[in-house]
Amino acid sequence: MAGHIRLRGELDSRGRGRWLVVVDHGRDALTKRRRQAWETVRGTHRDAEIALRRMLADRERSAGAPAGRLTVAQFLERWLRAYAEPNTSRRTYLRYEQLVRNQLVPGIGRMALKKLEPVQIQETYGKLLLGGLAQRTVLHCHRLLSEALSHAVEWGLLGRNPAGAVRAPRVAKTEIRPPGPADVKRLLEAADALSECDPRYRTTDYGALVLVAVQTGLRAGEMLGLRWTDIDLEGGVAHIQQAAHWLPGQGFTVGQPKTAKSRRAVSLTAATVACLGRHRQRQAEDRLMAGPAYQESGLVFTTAIGTPLANLRRAWVNIVKAAGVGHVRFHDLRHAHATMLLTQGVHPKIVSERLGHSAIAITLDTYSHVLPSLQAEAVADLDRLLELEATG
Repeated sequence: MAGHIRLRGELDSRGRGRWLVVVDHGRDALTKRRRQAWETVRGTHRDAEIALRRMLADRERSAGAPAGRLTVAQFLERWLRAYAEPNTSRRTYLRYEQLVRNQLVPGIGRMALKKLEPVQIQETYGKLLLGGLAQRTVLHCHRLLSEALSHAVEWGLLGRNPAGAVRAPRVAKTEIRPPGPADVKRLLEAADALSECDPRYRTTDYGALVLVAVQTGLRAGEMLGLRWTDIDLEGGVAHIQQAAHWLPGQGFTVGQPKTAKSRRAVSLTAATVACLGRHRQRQAEDRLMAGPAYQESGLVFTTAIGTPLANLRRAWVNIVKAAGVGHVRFHDLRHAHATMLLTQGVHPKIVSERLGHSAIAITLDTYSHVLPSLQAEAVADLDRLLELEATG
């Protein structure tokens, strides 16, 4: 609430009294305490309304204070509200807010924005690393801060971006080890068994969900946000238009996919189309069984009463355990999809488009472990094409 008026005591015969006028200024970036300005007005309710409008105008003027009086904490709070919240997914915004409040503000929050220097940022990163924070998390802090300060330059608050002269921590690249075809089959069998045998998960066709995930390479959020209106079973195409996530304390949220390229059309295999057809029939039967209790959401993967899936992560842990395939994340199904396509000779550009990567370079870098074997096969094919034989 931006502001409110509350009567203190009683009105006299002319409608006059004492009014408490309160304007909210949000939470302090450092103390996390709510900031409020208040004023007592004697007179009519109209007098209190005039005071409220004046105080709101004062708040707006103070929010637009010159950059010389802005601290880094104040700027980052404004950046979160002005840019991050309206332009990123709810999940991303909450992550940004967490990084700002827990890592960046304690380190450089009290500094004046205009006086922020690269060495101060570098020292903050060093303290975070020495304090045990993961290198990848510090790298995320650097990327967030760089983006926010680049907006400060665009908005005329800074002449240059001090984060541009800071070296971000290097994160060692971990080699992707996706499950192979044999492990994928075991995961599919375990998912089918979970839906059929475990009463806690009988309400969801996890076998269909796992099959579609490994046959399309969709992200978990894209799977949870997939709607029947996005799927053309006759044409064999899924149109990815949105992503959904279950956030603790926030519930089920739906928003835009991860990147602009994530809005894409993904061709479906014949087996996937058949699986989705059977799944749709089962969902129709669930709808009839549930009757008035069914909550129509239009989503492809739901519980037996139509509600979004909130326990995918817990169910996946049980599937992996039952399959006996070691440590496999749900996201590794996406990696398995890409790896199988590349090993079958599918052009990386096609794989990149199916995955919704913003650039083919991301695909090539992510799956570089597959490329050496492909190069060896290509060289052998070159000899066969020219009908050349090796001679001693």
